[in-house]
Amino acid sequence: MMPKILKNYYAIELAHYNSHLKKGDFQHSWYHLERAHVIGQAYPYQHTYAHWKMLKFGFRIKSINEIMGQIPRLLVGGIKSFVGKIPVGNTGGSNIAPLKNLPIENDILEMFKEAELKAYK
Repeated sequence: MMPKILKNYYAIELAHYNSHLKKGDFQHSWYHLERAHVIGQAYPYQHTYAHWKMLKFGFRIKSINEIMGQIPRLLVGGIKSFVGKIPVGNTGGSNIAPLKNLPIENDILEMFKEAELKAYK
């Protein structure tokens, strides 16, 4: 289960995503969706939901690359979270290899520390 404090941060990122999406600001909306993915990727439901939103985003912007890249991620992402085999910091988009670890932004690391996640103490 995702700690409550991370649920709040995850929800904030999704709210920013939706706000920018409604304005047609796809660059900033995608940025916040990637951040939600990083925050939620260790948790099966949140990880899967982030990929679902990414798939819908791919349809919205008519990107065949994003659509095709999200389908396998949507099918496997939550399972990988469940078994604890996620690529840490991966932002989840089809422009990044699905198993590639990436650095985590400092403010997100602080969120993880605030949530007292053992790996980030």
